[in-house]
Amino acid sequence: MDAVLAELISDLSRERIKGLIKDSRLRIDGKVATQTSAKVCAGESYRIDLPPPLPSEAQPQDIPLDVVYEDDALLVLDKPAGMVVHPAAGHADGTLVNALLHHCKGQLSGIGGVARPGIIHRIDKDTSGLLVTAKSDVAHVGLAKQFADHSITRQYYAIVQGHPRPAKGTVTGNIGRSRQNRKKMAIVPNGQGKHAVTHYETVQKLHEAALLRCQLETGRTHQVRVHMASLGHSLLGDPNYARVHKAHRALLKDTGFARQALHATTLGFIHPTLGEKMFFESKIPADMRELLEHLGVQ
Repeated sequence: MDAVLAELISDLSRERIKGLIKDSRLRIDGKVATQTSAKVCAGESYRIDLPPPLPSEAQPQDIPLDVVYEDDALLVLDKPAGMVVHPAAGHADGTLVNALLHHCKGQLSGIGGVARPGIIHRIDKDTSGLLVTAKSDVAHVGLAKQFADHSITRQYYAIVQGHPRPAKGTVTGNIGRSRQNRKKMAIVPNGQGKHAVTHYETVQKLHEAALLRCQLETGRTHQVRVHMASLGHSLLGDPNYARVHKAHRALLKDTGFARQALHATTLGFIHPTLGEKMFFESKIPADMRELLEHLGVQ
């Protein structure tokens, strides 16, 4: 039971689902079920009730933020690589939430739950770039709807191994938890995981590498990283999905580049209260620029 539900609900780990089942939060055909080892049967319906988040112990911290835009409804910022978005196991503080609590002084939307105030979407800890957060509940609802409708414009710069062929294309593949490693995501068969589409184009060919611009039609966990790896062109420095090409091993070591080469460069949406089109761009950060300089144009 727990294994099947973990495949169907990619946002929850198998351990999390086990805990929810043991807490009597699973219903099969309307009846409470508490056995994680129960077998699934065709035709059954399953419902998991998620408890509300526990009160956040996150404290405001005076952490510098690179604010690109701010008004009474929302805030757009340029997140540095290495910053975790919200507190979690192993990252109790020093997160974006801690910084926002200090910066906004109680003006963050509470719809995301007190554990994740103002947070509408995430980018990975070691991915840099643009992120929007909500300061009011009205803004939170409006932005969340745009993300759900996939009407948000989100583009990333990625440095990948090799030269994709064709140089421009679209990757379509459902993304869910990997059966081999639950900490990783993978392309899974249709009917499993979540529908995901990434459009990519080669901006510049480099030595045994390429700079790509990737536009997300959907926004799934590790989407660009998984889709590019599925083409055989993993992101440079990616600790989960890349096998380092021998031509790049020394370069990554010499430059100290120890993250996936991925940057959220473009973010566009309709302002949820003003109704105006908002469009923001962020330049490639210094560590990725250094990689590009060393790789050189082919």
